[in-house]
Amino acid sequence: MNNDINFTSVDTLGSLLAQIADLTKQADAIKDGIKDSASAGGAKVVEGALFKATYIESNRSTVDYKKVLAALTALLQEQNKEIDANKIVSGLVASSTNTSAVFSVKVTSK
Repeated sequence: MNNDINFTSVDTLGSLLAQIADLTKQADAIKDGIKDSASAGGAKVVEGALFKATYIESNRSTVDYKKVLAALTALLQEQNKEIDANKIVSGLVASSTNTSAVFSVKVTSK
């Protein structure tokens, strides 16, 4: 145990972290409400007295490079097949890419 840290500081830190967790839950619930409303055809921009929230839709794609490497290794082990490297790499990347919809809410001051 570090004697340089005051016990009250540790208690204050614990209290602050608990408050942050509670506030994060509240903020996430409000964001989820905005996302649900906007994705159902509601307003994409919601303005308050001081802040504005904007609903954003985007797609996120990630490539599973381990999957690409495993598939390429398997293909290269086939000795009786002529290999077109560009075709193989393009196909492997395409088949190993996962795309998912991402919905977020950005809040800015007015």
